[in-house]
Amino acid sequence: MARVAKAKPHDAPGADRDLILGLYRTMLLIRRFEERAGQLYGMGLIGGFCHLYIGEEAVAVGVQSITGPQDQIITGYRDHGHMLAAGMDPKLVMAELTGRAAGAAKGKGGSMHMFSAEKRFFGGHGIVGAPASIGTGLALANRYRDNGGVAFIYFGDGAANQGQVNESFNMAELWRLPAVYIIENNQYAMGTSIERASSETHLYRRGASFNIPGREVDGMDVMAVREAAAEAAEHARSGKGPILLEMKTYRYRGHSMSDPGKYRTREEIDEVRKQRDPIDHVEELLRSKGMADDAALKAIDAEVRRMIADAAEFARTTPEPEAAELYTDVYVETAA
Repeated sequence: MARVAKAKPHDAPGADRDLILGLYRTMLLIRRFEERAGQLYGMGLIGGFCHLYIGEEAVAVGVQSITGPQDQIITGYRDHGHMLAAGMDPKLVMAELTGRAAGAAKGKGGSMHMFSAEKRFFGGHGIVGAPASIGTGLALANRYRDNGGVAFIYFGDGAANQGQVNESFNMAELWRLPAVYIIENNQYAMGTSIERASSETHLYRRGASFNIPGREVDGMDVMAVREAAAEAAEHARSGKGPILLEMKTYRYRGHSMSDPGKYRTREEIDEVRKQRDPIDHVEELLRSKGMADDAALKAIDAEVRRMIADAAEFARTTPEPEAAELYTDVYVETAA
């Protein structure tokens, strides 16, 4: 059964209406985007693998609501939500999924390997655990340049068992690198429960042997995520070295679109959706504080649905890359 316990939504003291509505809108944008991406995959318009972020929206949105222009984001292959939370245009993200020239990576990256230098989004990586080591390199660059930047490095509970993660932790603490490691613990990795795969299931403790502090966070509560991320960013930015956040979250869909998910029951998924849905919790917060009524929330949903419909149509109709594009962007061109 799921280990994401029911909890009272974060009270968000001091948070204003515009902030909470903005977080709500971004989470809803990710939810509607992923729902449509699943439909396009079923229609054969998206090829390869496709890992949906439905249920985990509060993690990327909460963390990336506090990042600055000098910070970087890097994650694994379940990356659509992170890209949208970074402010990337849904049309360009959806077009990348369908392999179009107008896509965020010119149609070459697909679902798992997008990139945006403008948004300081360094991927999308298909190799399990790769964000930990590459992200540590980003943190090293920040320290070397003394630019005040922090690398926010996401990976999952399955990736937490990779050897390169421990090597990255050791280097980051030795050199006091400005890194925030974010373990998105959605309980099942590819399809094996965390109890069957990890001898230590409290993943926020994984940095203890390297003297890296850790914290467990309710990853279904966007305000709790935002608060924890802000404190972690301050820790890393102030020269205290890396810090680890374990986000206890849950994915509603399979590991990927090809996963039937027979390792858990429909009742378990429905219970989490009913009791712990991150978007429902923000709706409850907005209503309880008198910040939005049903009409306002429906208007936001209608606006988001129009955006996603436009993005899907753009992704379906915009041209595919020319064959010659296979030979571009392979090497960096430098002056002689």
